[in-house]
Amino acid sequence: MIGPRLRRRALLAAPLAMPALLGPHAVLAQATAPSPAAPPLIVGKQIFEAGSYRTRGGGIVPNVRIGYQTAGRLSAAGDNAVLITHFFSGNSHAFGRFAEDGPAGYWDAIIGPGKAIDTNRFFVISSDTLVNLSLNDAFTTSTGPATIDPSTGRPFGTNYPVVSMRDFVEVQKRLLDSLGVKRLALVAGPSGGALQAIEWACAYPGMVDRVMPAVGTGEFDAFLIGWMELWETPIKRDPNWRNGDYYGPGREPPLTGLAEALKIVTLQSRDRGAFARFGRRPVEGQDPARRIGDSFAVERFLDEAAMARAKTSDANAFLYLTRANQLFLSEYPDTATALSHSQARWLVVPAPGDHIFPIAYNRDLAEALRKAGRPVRVVELEGDLGHLEGVSSMAKADAEIRAFMET
Repeated sequence: MIGPRLRRRALLAAPLAMPALLGPHAVLAQATAPSPAAPPLIVGKQIFEAGSYRTRGGGIVPNVRIGYQTAGRLSAAGDNAVLITHFFSGNSHAFGRFAEDGPAGYWDAIIGPGKAIDTNRFFVISSDTLVNLSLNDAFTTSTGPATIDPSTGRPFGTNYPVVSMRDFVEVQKRLLDSLGVKRLALVAGPSGGALQAIEWACAYPGMVDRVMPAVGTGEFDAFLIGWMELWETPIKRDPNWRNGDYYGPGREPPLTGLAEALKIVTLQSRDRGAFARFGRRPVEGQDPARRIGDSFAVERFLDEAAMARAKTSDANAFLYLTRANQLFLSEYPDTATALSHSQARWLVVPAPGDHIFPIAYNRDLAEALRKAGRPVRVVELEGDLGHLEGVSSMAKADAEIRAFMET
């Protein structure tokens, strides 16, 4: 059953001001501004010490730590929890604010008191992942390649074990167990968070009641694996990368390569309308028709947005995240087999203008769920933001989400 297409007026200026693929706190003001009568939801960042963890590939991470935040109250039965899983370049700040005048979480429009995911009714948890991209962000806690290896006293670098989306889920499971969560009323997230949500439904089917993957996919096929390789290439070709060994004194991180990688992501994560304001005009004072070194305005924007994001990020973490994407549902022979384990109800939220996970992948996911006998509804997010619709524009699906949470 296909839900309605949700339309809105084009928002051109706001998406162009956002960092590459959004920073961990970046969000559209139009989508998140609270009601003037409602005070903002204030949340705090907490740290979970998970101890030693054996990855699904057999590696050992001796000192797993992730950050998380919560809102609402867990029921005595531990069965009213909601887990929010974040996107590629995000962190646990999915809702609320750390201070009254601070930025809102990326899904604050739909999470909070009286909102579609109502914190008066549900205990909502959002956690950082392993190998988080936001190494230099004060509100991110994550174990990854930049973490000190206690056996050597030096950063792990590429000696850090390969991790998958399933590993993200297993660490989150430890967190939920520590909080007393017995059942999840919902697992939801955008982009890479959608992949985690799907992994949850397949790995712990008896624990998950509802799943809401936004701008995601039900499989990571050769086409998508190939795109991840293109994202990685600029980093690996930067001489400062040194096969991941760039953390030592006197060594510079592969900032140029990381910025070029993020430039690809920045362009691919938006639809064509998001760039309409640039047209074909050149950078002021330059003339690309006369000088090969001169640039168009959109090129300048991509360079500046990507470099700003790169300065808060870690190149090795980027590579570990692309590999985690490539390993999505890798423990099952195919998507159909994975989804056959699910016992949940599903709300699939794609964007027609998505160029990272094109809408055909979401339609394939919905069809696979129907064949598996699972209740599924699809609601499409129209707009110029492309893939980023699923991060910044979920308010457009508010009515559908409210109805879903009542079923």
